[in-house]
Amino acid sequence: MTMPENSYPVVEAMKAGGGWNELWDELLEMDPEWTELYMKMAMQPYQSGVLSPKVIQLLCIAVDASATHLYAPGTRRHIQAALDIGVTPQEILEVLKLATVVGIHSCNLGVPILAEEMEAYKQRQAAA
Repeated sequence: MTMPENSYPVVEAMKAGGGWNELWDELLEMDPEWTELYMKMAMQPYQSGVLSPKVIQLLCIAVDASATHLYAPGTRRHIQAALDIGVTPQEILEVLKLATVVGIHSCNLGVPILAEEMEAYKQRQAAA
């Protein structure tokens, strides 16, 4: 599907509404059609009505604040939007607390590997 040149309504709406990330500018320049289609897909939860605006903002906060993402501008934007629609600071704090759990997986993965490598190191030292 080829879109008419300079016809990117989702991207333009995101820019006008403050939801555009300037890091996406080069992607838009390189492949505007794909970027428009991707943003259309990404905006679907906002437009479907299946999830409430409150839930959407809380999920966005959780994703942006998670250890695997850490996107401060998005976290700030979604916290502001959440507060604007009546989400309480306590609700936002609980979501931030839940988002921190993602980081524990580093320990779940790394600590057993560390223990294995420490044992292997000891065995190498004893054999030397």
